[in-house]
Amino acid sequence: MTTQSAPQLHVLLFPYMAHGHMIPMIDIAMLFASRNLKTTIVTTPHNQPFVSRKIQKSQFQTEIDIQLLQFPTAEAGLPEGCEHLDLILERKLVLQLGWGVFDKFNFAMSLFQNPLEKLLEQLRPDLVVADQFFPWATDSASKFGIPRVVFHGNGLFAMCAAISVQQNIYGKRPNVNTDPKPFTIPDLPDEITITGKQLPAHHPESQFAKILRGCRKAELTSFGVIVNSFYELEPVYADHYRNFLGRRAWIIGPVSLCNRDAEEKSIHEHECLRKWLNSKKPNSVVYLSFGTLSYLSADQMKEIAIGLESSGKDFVWSVIRESHEKDWLPEGFEERTQGKGLIIRGWAPQIAILEHEAVGGFVSHCGWNSTLEAISAGLPMVTWPFGAEQFYNEKLLTEILKIGVSVGVEQWSKIGGDSIKSETVKMAVNKIMEGEEADAMRKKVKELGEMAKKAVEEGGSSYCALNALIDEIQKSKN
Repeated sequence: MTTQSAPQLHVLLFPYMAHGHMIPMIDIAMLFASRNLKTTIVTTPHNQPFVSRKIQKSQFQTEIDIQLLQFPTAEAGLPEGCEHLDLILERKLVLQLGWGVFDKFNFAMSLFQNPLEKLLEQLRPDLVVADQFFPWATDSASKFGIPRVVFHGNGLFAMCAAISVQQNIYGKRPNVNTDPKPFTIPDLPDEITITGKQLPAHHPESQFAKILRGCRKAELTSFGVIVNSFYELEPVYADHYRNFLGRRAWIIGPVSLCNRDAEEKSIHEHECLRKWLNSKKPNSVVYLSFGTLSYLSADQMKEIAIGLESSGKDFVWSVIRESHEKDWLPEGFEERTQGKGLIIRGWAPQIAILEHEAVGGFVSHCGWNSTLEAISAGLPMVTWPFGAEQFYNEKLLTEILKIGVSVGVEQWSKIGGDSIKSETVKMAVNKIMEGEEADAMRKKVKELGEMAKKAVEEGGSSYCALNALIDEIQKSKN
């Protein structure tokens, strides 16, 4: 391979400080390290322990360097130690400072430009992989003649849909975010309808909206885009993105599959969970998780609990953010479901749970990392989107791939604004767990899961895509 005989290349990665962005970027760092590239991850002091733990569980702990930049909390008007989006969006902080705290956090991201440039001048890497939410990184890297590749935390369908909506809908349809009438997203290979209420609702003058505008411009002048997907999952949209939209992309995922040994270790650290799952029949357990940033009201969580109990299915429910109200479970729920259900309060070894043979379905917020992890594990999904690009992901799962069942969320929201009744929860869970339709979805998604594993193996589409990117960087250096 070209990179083995040529001088060692150096890649520097700068992830946005949120779990959903940091985790795949760390996995990407491991992929570069596996190809014998000198690899550096840039983060902040508060985030260093998380990055270090992820690396230490892998076989690349001695090959990945961590460089620290001080987080500008005071300059951004944030409390000391708030260096991570998960902390920023803690309910107490939001209630105290309002949603403006999100803008302050994203303003802080812009303040990393000068410190990163000093680091680039010092280290002189051959490639910068920076999260899309650092739009200034393209110009910063170009000052030193370094190509910058954008990391998108989204899949190709969502990226294509978002570009179409931005170009054809926003600014041309007033008050689009309050419009409940469905419309067809223009210029896509498939006829996909969505409502304005399901589109991201960012105030046009907010700090985040300004960053998004900068992201779109910076992407067009960057070296290209790294996508955490695999060609076989979204071939039509990979071609659409490259050919119709004219953008460069290296599709190198699912990147979570690069470190499966570490995930296997993580479930052994939860011995009670592992023993409980081992006691269950194959495909008999439904797993529920709504990501690290999503909130649900106490009333909504009660409806979920009632629906789960009435479905009769065994379940594992990961609750990272409990309701701020004390009574978010029906009285006696945990006693009545003892032996049939587990509630994990806090971080759960999600990939290891999804890959356990006892688990047969996944109730998900449709975050892209969770979506890819479920597909790789061969699991059909109940789709329950909240915000970000999750409604686009729901369309991919339910209408294009046909491996998901929607609960019918109608409103984009930072915190989950819909009230889904227990009967709907029950019906959706049963629909992915039993019957002919569930069998068909499971057969389809297991085939996709096998394709995912082959894509990252030597000779697979994602493996070759990463090699192609490395070869291009090597040629540009020469």
